Amino acid sequence: METKTKTIGILTSGGDCPGLNAAIRGVAKAAQGQGTKVIGILDGFRGLVENRMMMLEDKHVSGILTTGGTFLGSSRDKPHKMPMGGTEMDMTEVAIANARKNHIDCLVCLGGNGTQKNAMRLHEAGLDVLTLPKTIDNDVAGTDITFGFDSSMAIATEAIDRLHTTASSHHRAIVCEIMGHKAGWLALGAGIAGGADVILLPEIPYDLEHVVAHLVERRHHNKRFSIIAVAEGAVPKNDKNRAERAQPQEEVEGLIQEPVASRVAREIQQAAGIEVRYTSLGHVQRGGSPTATDRLLSTRLGTKAGELLHDGVYNVMVGINGNDCVAVPLAEVAGHTKVVPPNHPWLKTAALVDTCLGDKIEFKE
Repeated sequence: METKTKTIGILTSGGDCPGLNAAIRGVAKAAQGQGTKVIGILDGFRGLVENRMMMLEDKHVSGILTTGGTFLGSSRDKPHKMPMGGTEMDMTEVAIANARKNHIDCLVCLGGNGTQKNAMRLHEAGLDVLTLPKTIDNDVAGTDITFGFDSSMAIATEAIDRLHTTASSHHRAIVCEIMGHKAGWLALGAGIAGGADVILLPEIPYDLEHVVAHLVERRHHNKRFSIIAVAEGAVPKNDKNRAERAQPQEEVEGLIQEPVASRVAREIQQAAGIEVRYTSLGHVQRGGSPTATDRLLSTRLGTKAGELLHDGVYNVMVGINGNDCVAVPLAEVAGHTKVVPPNHPWLKTAALVDTCLGDKIEFKE
């Protein structure tokens, strides 16, 4: 059957992560194989507004499966609030006009929560879109997992593994700050996999006394080092500035905040009287080659997108539900954030291996 989509545009938006190139490749190869032209849009939504595009051929997407980042480039610009010559302007109509000018039937957007919302705004303004869930944070609604998450979790886990060596050699406590925005999936997964003794998440505001008591108890049992995995959005209980503290550094314009790990290390050292060091992994978690899991996931999502485009299915996100790739209405995704629920099995797993989660938790059956 002839494809219902003659031409697509594809862009990557928001922070980079492993698996983007693999997803671009999956979409492009599946679409091209069914007779659809593929236009690559450079540097996210800004490239769409500035009409910076290139026709993608097979040679452009060959050999990129294993490479990190995105060869199309990315940006955090939003069409409805885009800085233009020092002034923030609504460029939605320009973006749609450029899509029409290039005969784009559907705009394929690879990105996280912000991208899902921006794609939804374009859809509401009259442009057909299709999205894929990309983020190391794993916080996009409507999908079991996002691509980029597994690779980043592997990097964070290796970092914790390495910190064990120094912590045990010097009998220290070491705080490791892990990305994840306002969701704790990354810190929780890497913390469990790396054997962290304390895991602090945005979803569970921590009680410093509870954390210190756990660390002191470890010392009483002759466990002379501890690893504390801290999500960048972790906040203490009863903190009047909790909302401001939970803001990732890149979101606070013109302000460089103290790393969360630094604050937590100082609090623990002052309260417990033990030597504490800290490290903030930062953007190293976004880089490098994707894991086999992310390569497979990105390729599956990309090729499923190609099938949906062939059938003319638009204004959905391609997500994972169990073992299946599914089309999720974009309206059910945009504006929603998937955080760690209070009864999630990973939390119970952590608790059963005597990991402190920052406060007392009761698990409901």
